[in-house]
Amino acid sequence: LMSIPLFRAGERRVAGILPHPRGPITDASPLAGDATFVKPTPDADGSVGGESVPVAAVAPRTPTAASAAPGAPTAPPGPSPPPALTNVVDDGRESWGKSMDFLLSIIGFAVDLANVWRFPFLCYRNGGGAFLLPYFLITVFGALPLFFMELVLGQYNRQGPITVWKICPLFRGVGYCAVLVAYFVSFYYNVIIAWSLHFVYASFSYDYVVLQMDKSGGFDDLGPPRPSLVFCGFITYFILYLSLFKGVKSSGKVVWVTATMPYVILTLLLIRGALLPGAADGLLYYIKPSISALSNSQVWYEAAVQVFFSVGAGFGVHLSYASYNNFNNNCYRDCLITSLVNAFTSFYSGLVIFTYLGYMAFKQKTHISTVATDGPGLVFQVYPEAVATLPGSQFWSCLFFLMLIALGLDSGMGGLECVITGLLDELRLTFGRKTIRREFFTAIVVTSSFLVSITSFCQGGMYVFHWLDTYAAGISLLCSALFEAVAVSWFYGLRRFSADIQHMLGFRPRLYWRVCWKFVSPLFILITPYFTSLTDNNAIIPLSHVPGHQILIGLQSQITGQLEYHGPTHYKYPRWAEAVGWLITSSSMFMIPLWMVITVCRQPGSLKQRLLLSITPEGEHQKVLQTGEAPCLDCSHWLHL
Repeated sequence: LMSIPLFRAGERRVAGILPHPRGPITDASPLAGDATFVKPTPDADGSVGGESVPVAAVAPRTPTAASAAPGAPTAPPGPSPPPALTNVVDDGRESWGKSMDFLLSIIGFAVDLANVWRFPFLCYRNGGGAFLLPYFLITVFGALPLFFMELVLGQYNRQGPITVWKICPLFRGVGYCAVLVAYFVSFYYNVIIAWSLHFVYASFSYDYVVLQMDKSGGFDDLGPPRPSLVFCGFITYFILYLSLFKGVKSSGKVVWVTATMPYVILTLLLIRGALLPGAADGLLYYIKPSISALSNSQVWYEAAVQVFFSVGAGFGVHLSYASYNNFNNNCYRDCLITSLVNAFTSFYSGLVIFTYLGYMAFKQKTHISTVATDGPGLVFQVYPEAVATLPGSQFWSCLFFLMLIALGLDSGMGGLECVITGLLDELRLTFGRKTIRREFFTAIVVTSSFLVSITSFCQGGMYVFHWLDTYAAGISLLCSALFEAVAVSWFYGLRRFSADIQHMLGFRPRLYWRVCWKFVSPLFILITPYFTSLTDNNAIIPLSHVPGHQILIGLQSQITGQLEYHGPTHYKYPRWAEAVGWLITSSSMFMIPLWMVITVCRQPGSLKQRLLLSITPEGEHQKVLQTGEAPCLDCSHWLHL
């Protein structure tokens, strides 16, 4: 046995661990590609479907913590696994120093500024405590399955958001779409961190003037950049570079501070706020349930938008982070923990915010609804005004903005990591591993993002911020998540995907996950842009009032409407600004059909063979060319659940 080589000639370790010893060959299926196949064991529901599964997907494995995770499905009883193999071969890809580094990183990305400035406002406006019901249901059936899917994709294949689509080359453009969305979002999201840095300084200098919008003529007359803000932006991007240039080895250290510090500060702020007059009225106004609000579709729509964009599925960030995991890391547990922490943080931050809003309403002798708002106005205007009246206001103000910086840095690092990992993996796959050093490539990405962000540091920078916030993500992010769900659950196939999970974690996903991946989550994504597009002045057009194809009508409605900014002044954007905005939106979405065409044209053979190769994992291309057969030609591949 010692003379038997562990690897076949030319065989590469796919997922970061040494392959298990191959069992006896019981079936040399022509559908197996380059891997030896065996007949699969029956699914939990007893179905097999006649489709062969790679040995790697069903080989026995050493038990891990995954199999003992609370609530995790258990693997069917079978023979004892072989002893763990030593002399693990390194595939050249770096990994997290500790599994906790990864967990804190995805928590840090999921828990962002929206948890502080948007969720509390949505909660009180949409039924108080009753809002938690749609928030929970949409998390469980919409965002959570997509989140788990991204973690599995990245961890099993150990590839970034672009190169991971070797599993189904036709959808390579989904990766480019996600990378572009993350890059566009970095243009304005990191600006918030710079503003927070400015407010930390302002807490001691009492200089709360930030942008001077009154000196700007609008989007086409932004005025000069403010030097102090540009300097804050430079510091922000320099911190991001230092956190990213060494990869997860450096960012994994940073998140121990940035992901945990907000909870310490929130607790201190809550204790101080609870002692203020009017705090109890603010809390009551925040959590008092209004069950009748659940009959309003607006409540469910806003819960869907908050959940989806907060969890971050479709950005490619979770996939990028998971690609640096050890193969047997329990990403199932990490997914559940992150989702629970994200929901808890949203509610907990609302308690903090509304104690101070109640105090401010008490001081002004007005109703709390007149001081409650969402977005940047809440954290950069309303909250500083409330804190300014407290003894030791500089200390409490500084604490609050340090918390915002910590929340923003986690998400800022995640977005740029998606861009760096995605493009760097693609360059290395095309030109070789030593094509470009990560340090240099990180500097290019960070510097280019900083140069674009300078427009938001001008006197009229808020117009640019609102414009980018409208067009950078939105519908393009939803398209990325939709095609990702369809590609994995339908084209790659749930049988393959479930086998990957069993090989990696030791259990097959239960029916809940499979139904959500194949039906519920894609429908959830389709419904969200429909309601988003048809929302006007906080009123949603009922579904029964809209004939035909709702998404197309929704897009038409959004295109024909004029972009406006409702701030200190009411401003309507020029038409050319809207045209450029839609160009940004379409540029990322256009990557999906563009790369579909490119992929089909690159494949050899007839048109039928090209299409077949485009929807078949690259590891099976040789057998497809030799036999003309593939699992996707079997109806059971598409119908399997």
